[in-house]
Amino acid sequence: MPGDLTYLYAVAREPLPCPAGVGDTPVRTVTRAGLVAYVSSVPACHFGEEPLRRSLEDLDWLAETARAHHRVVDAVARATTTAPVRLVTVYEDDAQVAELLERRATAFTDVLTQVTGRREWGVKAYTTPPEPSAATSPGTRDTRSTQACAGSGGGAGQGGRPGTAYLHRRRASLRGREQARKQAVQRADHIHRALSALAAAGRRHRAQDPRLSGRDDIMLLNGAYLVDETRTEEFTALAEKLGGDGVEIRVTGPWAPYSFTVMEPA
Repeated sequence: MPGDLTYLYAVAREPLPCPAGVGDTPVRTVTRAGLVAYVSSVPACHFGEEPLRRSLEDLDWLAETARAHHRVVDAVARATTTAPVRLVTVYEDDAQVAELLERRATAFTDVLTQVTGRREWGVKAYTTPPEPSAATSPGTRDTRSTQACAGSGGGAGQGGRPGTAYLHRRRASLRGREQARKQAVQRADHIHRALSALAAAGRRHRAQDPRLSGRDDIMLLNGAYLVDETRTEEFTALAEKLGGDGVEIRVTGPWAPYSFTVMEPA
């Protein structure tokens, strides 16, 4: 598959110098309809439709590509209002990108207006899973029930079977876990509502797999919030205040507004 394709990173309103992009290739701009697209050339042998399917299964390749993508987006976002596009958005050539800018000029302009003067902050909330009770283990014997059973000739009215007490404890444990789960959901909802009320917009993402987060505890909330730059201190202070009572809050940012500029050009 000979030739190069055009990789799109982000759209803004002004051209700016950028670091190298994917594959250490120079980043250039395509201008149309008052908008500026940041692009670079990538080889069709890796980014064509069929090769790309195979490339996306290579986690090392994907991580390297993501780092290069974010490097360009963050450089632009630090200097001007920016609308990032999804990772690995590729076009046949610069002319096709220019056509995109003209065709979707209104949508891009609306997005850029929404994020002007605002940055994205990430908030994650964690809690430690409850320790399993030894009383719920099948190997734990209730000697009082056993003795009562033996003393009464096995009558259910006195002590019941030895396993009956365990079943009762097991049911109680399950009810306790369900109650803890409901409380965790309510706590996460409360945190998200409070932060969203202060932010210009809020999004809840799916909780990260522990293998990705590097933590063994439970992620209650994986939120993203678009915050006015003038309210940054107020927002971060509120996020920290919402922690405690077994809940740890982790705030990250500011980031380019990835969660609030989702443009899905064909």
